[in-house]
Amino acid sequence: MKRYLSSLLMILVLLIALPVQAESTYRDYFIAISDALMQTKQQQDEEAQKTLVRFNEEWQSVTSDQATQKKAVDEALALALRADSHDDRLAVLTDLSNALVALDKAENPVDEAAQRAAFGQKMKPVLQTFEQAVAAEDVAALDAAYKTFNASWNKNERPVREQSIAMYGQIETQMAFIRIAISEDKPDMAAIQANFDALKQSITDFVAGKETAEVVEGEFSLQTLLDHIAAAKGAIADEDYNAAADEIRAFIMVWPRVEMDISTRDGKLYTKIESTMPLVVSGLTKKDVDADAIDAQLDEFATAISLIAEKTDYTFWDAALILLREGLEAMLIIMALVTFLQRANQQHLKKWVYVGALAGVVLSVAAAFAMSLVFSASSMDANREIIEGYVGLIAAAMMIGVGVWLHTKSTANAWNDYIERQMGRAISTGSVVAMAMISFLSVFREGAETVIFYMGIAPSITAGELALGVLVAVVVLALVAFMFLKTSVKIPIHLFFKIATVLIYVLAFKIIGVSVHTLQLMNKVPTHIVDGVPMVPVIGLYPTVETVVAQAILLSIIAVTMVWQKRQR
Repeated sequence: MKRYLSSLLMILVLLIALPVQAESTYRDYFIAISDALMQTKQQQDEEAQKTLVRFNEEWQSVTSDQATQKKAVDEALALALRADSHDDRLAVLTDLSNALVALDKAENPVDEAAQRAAFGQKMKPVLQTFEQAVAAEDVAALDAAYKTFNASWNKNERPVREQSIAMYGQIETQMAFIRIAISEDKPDMAAIQANFDALKQSITDFVAGKETAEVVEGEFSLQTLLDHIAAAKGAIADEDYNAAADEIRAFIMVWPRVEMDISTRDGKLYTKIESTMPLVVSGLTKKDVDADAIDAQLDEFATAISLIAEKTDYTFWDAALILLREGLEAMLIIMALVTFLQRANQQHLKKWVYVGALAGVVLSVAAAFAMSLVFSASSMDANREIIEGYVGLIAAAMMIGVGVWLHTKSTANAWNDYIERQMGRAISTGSVVAMAMISFLSVFREGAETVIFYMGIAPSITAGELALGVLVAVVVLALVAFMFLKTSVKIPIHLFFKIATVLIYVLAFKIIGVSVHTLQLMNKVPTHIVDGVPMVPVIGLYPTVETVVAQAILLSIIAVTMVWQKRQR
């Protein structure tokens, strides 16, 4: 019977690894490619491989009427998975991105010439107003005209970005340099005129379908931005403000090449960096430089970019801990019930304990199917990472509740009182149904919780890691069951509960941090940086007010539980 229970628990967990339905757009796949590129550029080859494996698992469910373009994506993906060197992976990831773009365009054909013409018509009025302000050499009018032009650009830039990232980058850089010149103590009107003429020509060329942008050579990632910020801060510390300004100008030149890595994760941060960095340059070139304010602003950007660059994944051990904790608790309850029955000379009722446990596992499997279906359907029109964040918080809340319950049963007297109180009711009534229900509810609660817990981490763990974690947990649980059978009542059950309590609290701490961090990346939760708090992704610790407060609440609950339990003694 126990062997079958372990097998069904294994099935229950693996259900969560079922592939979800393909989404209506390829946005998540583009984000995955962006993640893999960023990880590869940062020499995080193992993480890049994990990202591609998850991409491949989800891609298997995608179908398309555009067979040629779909095949090109399949082939590029296969090459990316087989790439065994840093340079090879970078090359094939670029090919994969281009193939996916081609597939997206084939499925959603557009008239690019018409898009360019429409873009030109929309930008024409604000461009003319801007040109008049430049000719008048009126700084106030220039500032107002720039803001109007920038607002129109942000609203209508999409066709430029989609059709030519090089032209898009050139226009963005020219706009930034104009903003820098306008913000200086004594604006250089000749420089403003030259930059405006270049900007106007770039827009004219794009509308005409001409590719005239100067391609910025090199490999760029979020780490490149962080390097420029670090160099600028070093120059500020040396009071070499011109060198610091040059580093931020270099940042601005690189920015269009990597901005999508930030805009897809944190729209507010993207907007703030794009609007603030030109002002940082102008601030560094003024007569009186507010070095402290600029340094603090650069610190804030560096921390925020680092949070995005750090992608948190779970390991097989995280997966094993969940099933170990849940399986151990269920097994302890069942074995404790059986042991109590033996002590009470009610051996004939033991079979109903097993029947109740089996029913709990079966219903948990049914719940897994239902939850998997709901999870897939909801991910059709919503971002997968948003679901991961919210489900992770739900899982953490459940884990806190279970942890508190475990904590209150972590003494021998408390555990024995609990079992005797429950079993006393079952035996006194002689109800077989009551006996089975005690076993059923304990197992079903654990099975249902396990589903929720695994749903919370499923998007951030490969199927292989998940399977390995489950296998490790099953082996350990089998050993625990064997120990129970051999030692019977000699095992101090309350010690197991103390260990389980620590495990559940540690994992809840990590899931809370990771889940809040994920929602921050998706712009669903605000981000306020906390100075002095280290970033330790392995335990889910991030230097933001939101993550720290959420985890502080958990620690407070633990402290209150410990005080309450001590007083109960």
